[in-house]
Amino acid sequence: MSVLLVEDDESIATVITAALVAEGFKVARCDSIAGRDALLAEGIYAALVTDVMLTDGDGIETLGRVRASHPDLPIIILSAQNTLDTAVRASDTGAFEYFPKPFDIEELVRTVRQAAGAGALVGEPSDDGATGQGLPLVGRSAPMQAVYRMITRVLRNDLTVLVLGESGTGKELVAEAIHQLGHRRDGPFVAVNTAAIPADLIESELFGHEKGAFTGAVARHIGKFEAAAGGTLFLDEIGDMPMQAQTRLLRALQSGRSHRVGGREEVRIDARIIAATNKNLEPQIAAGLFRQDLYYRINVVPISLPPLRDRADDIAALARHFLVSAASEGLPRRQLTSDAIALLTAQPWRGNVRELRNFIYRMALLAREDTVDAAAIVPMLTVAVREEPVRDAVPGLDAAVTRWMAGENPAHGTIYDSALAAFERPLFGEVLRLTGGNQLRAAQMLGINRNTLRKRLSELAMDTDSWKL
Repeated sequence: MSVLLVEDDESIATVITAALVAEGFKVARCDSIAGRDALLAEGIYAALVTDVMLTDGDGIETLGRVRASHPDLPIIILSAQNTLDTAVRASDTGAFEYFPKPFDIEELVRTVRQAAGAGALVGEPSDDGATGQGLPLVGRSAPMQAVYRMITRVLRNDLTVLVLGESGTGKELVAEAIHQLGHRRDGPFVAVNTAAIPADLIESELFGHEKGAFTGAVARHIGKFEAAAGGTLFLDEIGDMPMQAQTRLLRALQSGRSHRVGGREEVRIDARIIAATNKNLEPQIAAGLFRQDLYYRINVVPISLPPLRDRADDIAALARHFLVSAASEGLPRRQLTSDAIALLTAQPWRGNVRELRNFIYRMALLAREDTVDAAAIVPMLTVAVREEPVRDAVPGLDAAVTRWMAGENPAHGTIYDSALAAFERPLFGEVLRLTGGNQLRAAQMLGINRNTLRKRLSELAMDTDSWKL
């Protein structure tokens, strides 16, 4: 079987060719769109492997005529332009697979073998012209490439997606990207923070209520499910949803229908469901705080967002992106020097992208010069440089609270409960460590009842076995 390789980087082309030949493929090579079209006109190929940036143009933009003349030819796209835009454009062509550079050559060879054996495309080319311009996700690091590839896989279906990641990593941005790029883009995008709604009102907020259903229900209220009809419903912080609401949500997802509180009329659910949480739901399930059957219902396609510390290569791009955003919102236009970028990259950013964004906005407001260097940034930083952590000094609670508020940005009405949980987790963990996991002694040290401690450990989904001697 023959494979057509279109790659303008001679060293990469040589490595790919050698690997494919070793697997028994014949390889025809060129470095341009014109060369590709000429070879396709002359021969029959089992697969096409093409880069995006070629010597005479954009390889993706011209794939339409390849598809027209060779509708069953599997296409594998390679690119060093590792953005979500590129991944989406590759997906829109109906490509068999997309590989951001650098890639694993063995994985590429396996994919070529699968494509050559498939003999047909996975998916059809999109005719909507969407290129993903202006999308909120920024970054070209390897961890983000995995996110982009998962996003492209769910654009042409309505499978339920569960976005996982620490606070501040951009889970809602992933949901927005899926909505904007998917076939429901013309419908509404409705986001609801399930942790911010009082437990006694959450069913009404999600499913609506009829007039007179309860005290204060003076008129019919349309719930979030109905408001999202034809579009996407984003359920943020689903790990904090009350158990009663979880049961109602599960029933609605299973049946595809719901009814308003106090009403009998069934309402058909016509919304894509995307859920998100910053919690590990499996310990929540073990503690009886989250329904296992609901977990399986929402965890159809999991997308894990990396913390910023695992994608430090993206910090420079993110910082510049936030400077542009800050300027568009009326703040002074600033630029960062290379040493300032290096200093930002060295920070731990425990609040992830949200903390970085808040800092950049603060820096844009407070900086005295249009060009900001490392010396100007240092006084504004509230965390130590990653390479030089302060180990002896223990930050005061005042500073810790200020940093937590800036990083977590909790919703109104939930600040106290969120702050209490954020304080209790490390406190209980340290006391349990000191007592070897003995809850009775830990309760005595804390000056609280043992049952109270046990209840809070369960509510916080803390694994007490990890401290046992």
